[in-house]
Amino acid sequence: MCAERESKTVRLSIVTLHTLEEFLDTIPECSKRERMVEVLDWVKENYPHLGFRMGWSQPMFTNEGTFIVGFSASQKHMNIGAEGAVVEHFEASMKERGIKHGKMTVPMPWSKPFNYELLGEFMDYQIAAKEGVKTFWRPSS
Repeated sequence: MCAERESKTVRLSIVTLHTLEEFLDTIPECSKRERMVEVLDWVKENYPHLGFRMGWSQPMFTNEGTFIVGFSASQKHMNIGAEGAVVEHFEASMKERGIKHGKMTVPMPWSKPFNYELLGEFMDYQIAAKEGVKTFWRPSS
């Protein structure tokens, strides 16, 4: 059973979160924590070959050591964290669908259903585009 928690909001520039539990503790509302866990579980179930790790105090998934996707949480939304090339690749598609985005993030409002279709598209593209890449981030062009 999920219980509301006192906020453990931290200044990430000072405190580093090393575990998923520590990260989840920074999300005070039960429904938001549960949503985050559901999304992470969806990734694990649909992409079982990916590795899970905490990096930059955020949960993220890698493929053979290279970054695929990360997640962060704020009061109003969960962010899908992607490399800029991925967001750029899907920019027109997201505009057509009315999905807002930043240079390397796509906010998923807590108040709306999570867009698993977009997440899957991001991940499939990133996995294919980074096949054989041995660095964490995409090599610069």
